Amino acid sequence: MFIASLVFDLIKGMIFLHDSDLKVHGNLKSSNCLITSRWVLQVTDYGLRELCSAAEAEIFLNYDYYQKMLWKAPEVLRCPSAHPKGTQKGDVYSFAIILHEILVRKGPFGACNLPAEEIVRRVKEGPDKTSGKLFRPLLQETDMQDYVLHTMTECWTEIPESRPDFRQVKEKLKHMKDGITSNIMDNMMDMMERYANNLEELVEERTSQLAEEQSKTEALLHRMLPKSVAEQLMRGEAVIPETFDAVTIYFSDIVGFTEMSATSTPMEVVTFLNDLYTVFDSIIGNYDVYKVETIGDAYMVVSGLPIRNGEQHAGEISSMALDLLEAVKTFKIRHKPNQTLKLRIGIHSGPVVAGVVGLTMPRYCLFGDTVNTASRMESNG
Repeated sequence: MFIASLVFDLIKGMIFLHDSDLKVHGNLKSSNCLITSRWVLQVTDYGLRELCSAAEAEIFLNYDYYQKMLWKAPEVLRCPSAHPKGTQKGDVYSFAIILHEILVRKGPFGACNLPAEEIVRRVKEGPDKTSGKLFRPLLQETDMQDYVLHTMTECWTEIPESRPDFRQVKEKLKHMKDGITSNIMDNMMDMMERYANNLEELVEERTSQLAEEQSKTEALLHRMLPKSVAEQLMRGEAVIPETFDAVTIYFSDIVGFTEMSATSTPMEVVTFLNDLYTVFDSIIGNYDVYKVETIGDAYMVVSGLPIRNGEQHAGEISSMALDLLEAVKTFKIRHKPNQTLKLRIGIHSGPVVAGVVGLTMPRYCLFGDTVNTASRMESNG
């Protein structure tokens, strides 16, 4: 793509030059093709033939003189006085040499190891007297499309009249420009814009996924900890233990759970507890309570913290306990459908201290005599 942009910049420059009053460049070579900061190829050193001729006369025997002649057309080399300003067909020949340089990424005449003076002599002599071949840059080392190769050989053919003009060259090489805009900078900007658009979509998609995962994480954290406590932890704040003067604590366990566990498999016990506590969780959602934890068959709930609710905590816990007892009456154990389930419940009101304990798997725990009393009431109920 970049090569095509450079080649077409050169072609457009030469079309403009040939249509201008100058009519010809006369000294076209790769060192006269400059790249601007916007990656646009511009042609220089035209219209200076009088100055260049005087300078070339001074260095006729110098190596640099023959080096500069490597882009000259054979008819100009044979009779420079007949073409003092060069010719348009000679410019086409020079373009073919430059095109070869661009494609093989080597100097004029590629990997030819002959000195510049010998190359100029062979080009000037024309077709080889034995083989009839022209001395031109090697094409065996190139890997290019057939239409490019054909155009290049047409441009450096021996007979000037057989060479195409630059408008014809532009038409012959038009497929090189498929999918690109006016120049390399435009191409790069288009690519960057497309990349930016894709990047914006990708960032938006990743942001959406991150927000979704974050909401899942927050929801999970809110299930493990009170919402106010979870928000403090997410903000990176330390959760300071807090004293609550009046809360009501609920404890319950299952009557005969030890005997039931002895006659059941571990999987049956897990399934039973999951079914039971799923029913319990759906019921306590209707009350102003917070589920503290479950340990085995023990179920602990509190009202009045972390958000204080005045004197409503005792009524909330009592109403919830009655609903749980009603639910137990109709609850069916999967692996023991004929067995009646009973709850042992302990409730007590009073002050507690609540705080987060631990860094790994942090738990919101309650401490104080109120907790102990409620637990003992449940154990001895």
